Amino acid sequence: MKIAVDGMGGDYAPQAIVEGSVLAAQELNVEIVLVGDEARLEREIDRLQAHKLPISICHASEVVYMDEAPGMALRKKRFSSIRVATELVRSGGAEAVVSAGNTGAAMAAATMIFRPIKGIDRPAIATLLPTQKGLAIMLDGGANVDCKAPQLFQFGIMGHVFAKSVFRKPSPAVGLLAIGEEASKGNDVTKEAFLLLKQSHLNFVGNVEGKHFFRGMADVVVCDGFIGNVALKMCEGFGEMFTQSLKNSLRRTPWRRLSALLVRPAFKEIRELLDPAEYGGMPLIGINGTCIIAHGNSTPKAVKNAIQMAKRIAEEQVTERIQEDLERNDMLDAEGQGSKLWRQIRNHMSFRSEREFEEDTTEPHDDPSSSRLSM
Repeated sequence: MKIAVDGMGGDYAPQAIVEGSVLAAQELNVEIVLVGDEARLEREIDRLQAHKLPISICHASEVVYMDEAPGMALRKKRFSSIRVATELVRSGGAEAVVSAGNTGAAMAAATMIFRPIKGIDRPAIATLLPTQKGLAIMLDGGANVDCKAPQLFQFGIMGHVFAKSVFRKPSPAVGLLAIGEEASKGNDVTKEAFLLLKQSHLNFVGNVEGKHFFRGMADVVVCDGFIGNVALKMCEGFGEMFTQSLKNSLRRTPWRRLSALLVRPAFKEIRELLDPAEYGGMPLIGINGTCIIAHGNSTPKAVKNAIQMAKRIAEEQVTERIQEDLERNDMLDAEGQGSKLWRQIRNHMSFRSEREFEEDTTEPHDDPSSSRLSM
């Protein structure tokens, strides 16, 4: 399998990117295509003495930097490393793309070039988080700030397929992140999404409160990108605070320092569990292709694991399985667009916002003409 890697994306590019690619070529039985400044990438390969490995270079003369606006940068920089790497996959020169560069640019390039799967309104970022029962998938992790109920339902299907295919969960438990366990809790969007998820073939376990997330109540937790990204950043911040506080506390007395030596293996296990480098990157799912968005400060280990994730998703044909699940849930109409299930639910139920709108529009008016609605 051949993986295209954005050689110029990331805080430590190209050094860390090339080192991680070398590790992947040595350990994962993959071919790597490094995309970026050919001269700089060649120097890194020379430094690592990696010429005998299955690594090639595709020259790209431009770079989208972290502080650039994604859309404008992609339009102006047609030969940027992230765009060239993504187009390489579309043309058949590779089977997946990995980038630790500008997240918005990587997402925009993949969405624009691969296009969303039929029946999927918007792709979503799947974030992997540890729980007491193993890994859980939260999506969306930041790709879509505002979402409608059918889009949250689509996230549930995508997460279900991802957990089932990549993590071998036979019947992944799907939950909806909300402010209470009861079906009546939440805003109009989450209530409508609850109904869609409940009437699907998914193993829907209901609403999941934030405090219950890390208990592992669900294998897949659905939310919009605004909530998901805020939750993710809060988790990262809490992890840093907890780790530093624990270190400071253990250093206060000689006895504590001695006890820290005794439990060092346990601390190492926990550190690995919470280390983002162990998971590599976040897949953008819901597109006709495989794209992994790695963290900007990715280490060589993180880059290697991101490439491993790209390989697994491509091998498991996640895109095709999402399409099958959409059809299984009767989400596509005859033209392959849809959502038949959503229209059926809307035809039989009236949500609060719609009732309020109907009440407002049926109030008596002095001027009969003022009650007309222009469409």
